[in-house]
Amino acid sequence: MTATGIRFSWPARVLAIAGLAANCLATQAADYPVRPVRLVVVASGGAADILARLIGSHLSTVWGQQVIVDPRPGGSGVVAAQIVARAAPDGYTLLFTFHGHTLSAARGEKLTYDPIRDFTPITQIGSSGSVLTIHASAPPRNLDEFVAWTRNAKANLNVGVPGIGSGGYFAASTYNRMAGVNAALINHAGSAPALVGVVSKQYDYAFSSVASAMGFIRNGQLRAIAVTLPKRIKVLPAIPAMAEALPGFDVSGWWGVLAPANAPRPIVGRLHSEIVKALATPRLVSAIEADGTEIVGSSPEAFATFLARDIDKWKKAVGSGRDPAR
Repeated sequence: MTATGIRFSWPARVLAIAGLAANCLATQAADYPVRPVRLVVVASGGAADILARLIGSHLSTVWGQQVIVDPRPGGSGVVAAQIVARAAPDGYTLLFTFHGHTLSAARGEKLTYDPIRDFTPITQIGSSGSVLTIHASAPPRNLDEFVAWTRNAKANLNVGVPGIGSGGYFAASTYNRMAGVNAALINHAGSAPALVGVVSKQYDYAFSSVASAMGFIRNGQLRAIAVTLPKRIKVLPAIPAMAEALPGFDVSGWWGVLAPANAPRPIVGRLHSEIVKALATPRLVSAIEADGTEIVGSSPEAFATFLARDIDKWKKAVGSGRDPAR
């Protein structure tokens, strides 16, 4: 019996409590954030760090609260993920991560967290891949000619790559398998030395980051042959995707934002909405697309589906002995 003399049944009480909880969450999201937000990043320097700082700066301006970018490199993103997995699910600790998040799980590494269950997806920021380049004087003029050239090569082929386990390394390994060639992979600490090797004709071709290759492509030293994402990219619209000659070829990485598991849905919605708005600003569009990254800005649900599929994709590669980092 209430103070007004009206008796509520148990179902009515449950609905009333649920309504109060929903109102509380809605108010919490409307006020969010009321203090600084920590954005834990999987790398110090490089594309992930730059993207995180651009997005963090935009959010700080919009919210009037500081977004603190906290680089925690190590273990292909494991160090940063551990920190966020253990944090309170209140929207004040977020993870800016990349494809190492799913690759580590696919390899069966002993993790202190579950890459799916211990996180709440916010959005996939973008996807990126490598670009295949050859010397400007090399015979192939296009992708079909390149595939034929490598298949019919009389001498041993050498391909420069940014290092074991990199996207370029995996792209070269996948090309060897799918095209039926046996080029030797020459590893370097980064894309630049691999590209210089092609310019100096030490190597026959290279798989490298788009950003590193663009200068060589623009000055005419190297010829871009293909990109390793499933489709063409905006910064090189005339260059085909490798899948146009080798159906199913897809060696692409990604960046995205995650929160700890069980983050409140209204806060997840607020985060998603503001990050997607940030991705539409001219400053971020030019900065992101300049290095060959394609903006995604997916919904939390779509990002969750993507993460599960990405783990499955890498598991198949590992299971069939095609993991390039082993």
